[in-house]
Amino acid sequence: MKVSMKVNGVERGGDIEPRVLLVDFLRTNLAQTGTHIGCDTTSCGACTVLLDGEPVKSCTLLAVQVDGRNITTVEGLANGPTLSPMQAGFHEEHGLQCGFCTPGMMLVGTALLERNPDPTEDEIRWAISGNICRCTGYMNIVKAVKSAGAQMRASAAVPEAAAAAARS
Repeated sequence: MKVSMKVNGVERGGDIEPRVLLVDFLRTNLAQTGTHIGCDTTSCGACTVLLDGEPVKSCTLLAVQVDGRNITTVEGLANGPTLSPMQAGFHEEHGLQCGFCTPGMMLVGTALLERNPDPTEDEIRWAISGNICRCTGYMNIVKAVKSAGAQMRASAAVPEAAAAAARS
């Protein structure tokens, strides 16, 4: 069966069996290995990707179910060699140890900040509650998401300030 989707802004596709999971299609067919395979039951969140901007667990979706849709994996967060605010936040705040949960955490954090650019610690903890980290205790992950939000708000303020100055 032919399947086509936009992955990280690029049209991708392939001829697959209808039973292929999205996580397997991404990793095996498209070499997007940042999407990790963990529990295969949606419990751990290591396989989280953004489907049309919303976090989903790719271990329980068939690739054919996302035909024609937009997928963002952790590889799609960076702008070439430039880290996204979320990736920079995880780096600066030491929001990772082994790194296994990190891609899913980053994608959930990114979706949260799209909806709420200045979340509270409780809101961040609620957003990441579907993703398990066995290493960090979550404290630095929460700091990383807060840092990314601050970076995004600061970046948004610069063009606004420039536009206001131009109008003066």
